[in-house]
Amino acid sequence: MKKPKWVVAKEQAKRVAANETVWLFGIHAVRDALENPKRVKLRLVVTRNAMDKLADAIGKAGIEPEISDPRKFAAPLDPQSVHQGAALEVKPLDWGKIEDIALGGADDSGPPRIVLLDRVTDPHNVGAILRSAEVFGARAVVAMNRHAAPETGALAKTASGALERQPYVRVRNLADTMIALKDMGYLVLGLDGTAEQTIEQAVEGKRDRAIALVMGAEGPGLREKTLETCDSLVKIDYAGGFGSLNVSNAAAVALYASKG
Repeated sequence: MKKPKWVVAKEQAKRVAANETVWLFGIHAVRDALENPKRVKLRLVVTRNAMDKLADAIGKAGIEPEISDPRKFAAPLDPQSVHQGAALEVKPLDWGKIEDIALGGADDSGPPRIVLLDRVTDPHNVGAILRSAEVFGARAVVAMNRHAAPETGALAKTASGALERQPYVRVRNLADTMIALKDMGYLVLGLDGTAEQTIEQAVEGKRDRAIALVMGAEGPGLREKTLETCDSLVKIDYAGGFGSLNVSNAAAVALYASKG
């Protein structure tokens, strides 16, 4: 039997509404989100034990917590999620346009660094990259609207608070964004294991430049269009005959190696 139009419309509206919110989980991720004034906070589900640990942050956020039995946790999370008795429904953060972030005023972290991700879809990898980007003072991590890890609870938990501080900007076309950064004076370097020069060699005498580091997915690496758009291709120097790093580890090493 065909569903009435109003039923279909209502179901579609529910799906859209669900996609517009994110459930963050874990004590650390929830605390940082509660303390972030830019976060729109909708619903907080906690066990009594977690509420005690988050008492100060809950008070500052001004949100009424829902107390839940730890054996029947009320938040709609994956059963495998290590929520530690805390889950917070929020709206995704809006960091604005990458052009505005890239041209932002000078700060104490040195010349600007930006990380661009080409089809890196694992939320744990992206979360770890956000954490490294925050540690090394990058201005933003940029990914595509499609074929990229969305803002999720798993990503936030891996980022260990960095999601609330480090801009995670989504763009429609990565190559166009790379060209825009080049027009703004950025040196765009693509990480590729077959490159002839190391990061250190590529940035020699250019550490005072704004630099964008482009990371590809493990396995496929950078797409052809991405490779063509880079100013140079670089590799991470390694010892011995094994030179493969997880993309999140590679991002951390690249950020450190390119520091001004």
